[in-house]
Amino acid sequence: MIGRKSIGRVSPILLVLLALGFSFATYNLLSIVIHNKASYSALLLADESELLKEPVIWRAENARRAGNLNSKFHVALTATDAPYSQWQSRIMYYWYKKVQGMPGSDMGNFTRVLHSGNADNLMDEIPTVVVDPLPEGLDQGYIVLNRPWAFVQWLEKATIEEEYILMAEPDHIFVNPLPNLAHGNSPAGFPFFYIKPAENARIIRKFYPKEKGPVTDVDPIGNSPVIIKKSLLEEIAPTWVNISLRMKDDVETDKAFGWVLEMYAYAVASALHGVQHVLRKDFMLQPPWDLEVGKRFIIHYTYGCDYNLKGELTYGKVGEWRFDKRSYLSGPPPRNLSLPPPGVPESVVRLVKMVNEATANIPGWDID
Repeated sequence: MIGRKSIGRVSPILLVLLALGFSFATYNLLSIVIHNKASYSALLLADESELLKEPVIWRAENARRAGNLNSKFHVALTATDAPYSQWQSRIMYYWYKKVQGMPGSDMGNFTRVLHSGNADNLMDEIPTVVVDPLPEGLDQGYIVLNRPWAFVQWLEKATIEEEYILMAEPDHIFVNPLPNLAHGNSPAGFPFFYIKPAENARIIRKFYPKEKGPVTDVDPIGNSPVIIKKSLLEEIAPTWVNISLRMKDDVETDKAFGWVLEMYAYAVASALHGVQHVLRKDFMLQPPWDLEVGKRFIIHYTYGCDYNLKGELTYGKVGEWRFDKRSYLSGPPPRNLSLPPPGVPESVVRLVKMVNEATANIPGWDID
């Protein structure tokens, strides 16, 4: 592995040995329904223009405003062969193709990093590299734990022309042309309200010792969306694997971080390598809490959107109108989904229209 630091190297043999010491657990995809609703609900009270008045938070001291060379970045999507992952990947790739060539876009080539170990029926539709999942039992039912291991393998085996990489997920839709938001060796990331290193300092210190620096050096991010230099990701990715496995095997940490454990692991791994991210609040929006698309770049539709026929949000209760990706765990949503009732935020309307456009134009959408 080129440019790797010994702190991060992970061998398959080590992974197998670690697997022997881990117990099995069940990861329920339905549990991904977002917690901390109250924290995000508070954003509804804020004026949209105020939230984006200063979309860039300059955390990294070495980030230079003139340092962005607008280099092309490779879009890397980690995914599985499950129907739930497949239909989202198809929509994501459709919008990548539409936005890639638009003015202001720095998007380069695209790879779906398929960490199921075997080719699937989308190989001819989406550029794909197949990598292995973690050894059986090592993810303890937490599917997302395969993501860092997938990046380690992909970086070792793939020929990547671009200097930068965007780490993306299936439930991302490119809504505006995305430029390279990274600044030299300072990657760009999205600050998640529920990633709180300072509030979890005691746990963070298990993996980020005091001699490495203050807990505030750990960014409030996950690995996605992040635009990062390929050379930096090559250094961070093996450490990300190690930290993820250690966190999952620590009962207290696993309980505290839950479904965002792998996100914390990436943030800690980056800090261990002395890497801080330029935080971009305009990198992404998340309906139904973010009300307008505006100039943001990615729609992340991880939250369920439930409304009554008056256009009022009924979060936590199935609405008279709803769009929730978890309604389609076993297969894709149908074409021509009904549009939201009047009064529903523009971000939700835009999301459904973009899903409908993609499904109307992707060949064989209803054939599985």
